[in-house]
Amino acid sequence: MLPAAMQVQLLEAPRPIGERPLRLARLPVPAPGPGEILLQVTVCGICHTDLHIVEGDLPLPLLPLVPGHQIVGRVVALGPGVEEPALGRRVGVAWVQESCGRCRFCVQNRPNLCPKIRCTGWHRHGGFAEFTVVPAAAAHPLPEGLPDAQAAPLLCAGIIGFRALSRSGIHPGGRLGLYGFGASGHLALQIARFWGCRVYVFTRSAHHQELARQLGAVWAGRAEEDPGTTMEAGIIFAPAGPLVPLALGHLERGACLALAGIHMSPLPELPYHLLYGERTITSVTNSTPEDARELLALAGQIPLLPTIEALPLAAANEALARLAAGRLPAAGVLTVADPAAGHP
Repeated sequence: MLPAAMQVQLLEAPRPIGERPLRLARLPVPAPGPGEILLQVTVCGICHTDLHIVEGDLPLPLLPLVPGHQIVGRVVALGPGVEEPALGRRVGVAWVQESCGRCRFCVQNRPNLCPKIRCTGWHRHGGFAEFTVVPAAAAHPLPEGLPDAQAAPLLCAGIIGFRALSRSGIHPGGRLGLYGFGASGHLALQIARFWGCRVYVFTRSAHHQELARQLGAVWAGRAEEDPGTTMEAGIIFAPAGPLVPLALGHLERGACLALAGIHMSPLPELPYHLLYGERTITSVTNSTPEDARELLALAGQIPLLPTIEALPLAAANEALARLAAGRLPAAGVLTVADPAAGHP
């Protein structure tokens, strides 16, 4: 028997994270509609995009809003017309839930660029809650043997890191520069190392520099430092525009710099010689279902092991504050329900 109400972290108006914009509240447990499923959330990852949402850096199409878009949970109810995933199945839900299916981007199999895309914890209520409703098609099977708390960061940080690697054009065995070393960065490093790449990590945090070395980086230091060689590709994960000229200064001719954030501070003026030599800058925008499937399959193969810190749902404001201050080991998750326990 499902409960009538649930605990959620609710955003009623965007405010700086220091002002505790999320409020622990109770809402009715939603019922799944046609083509939808109801999940009991066990874990939800936290992400810089959540920070941009609660602080108002992104436009908010829905308020009040339950944020959270790296959801792991169990299927506890099926809407009309849904047969899969079956009741009791463990699934993950990522940032992108739906696209229109009709625009030229969707027709060209680029739904990540659909202008009517709908995202978890932005256009629809997300996973900072005990239960959430999602389209059945947005639920992804998860690798066996990977605990819920370690699966959650794969659903945005991992997928975006994977897409950023693809957009950067890095080839197996190549020299890759990573700028910013949070959840996406430390997962992208593991994938690149699996491909035999030599990875150079640029981050201010001494702790993150040490973690990068432990995970196989051949060099770690600040973006202002000289790594002693040029990069064949680069990815900026930190939402800091001033990193762009520094990263371009490390790139070989013909190399690409991928900007992986959904939001970034303004880019400074660039001396043309940094771009000359057919260097390119590209953004990374959302992801596709194929990205999710390929990343999750690869995660089980490597295997990908996120370095996480878990906090309870009630501590969502504190968790986001730790993320903003760079005080998480790499990835953070909110624990919502015991995965071994059934729903009430």
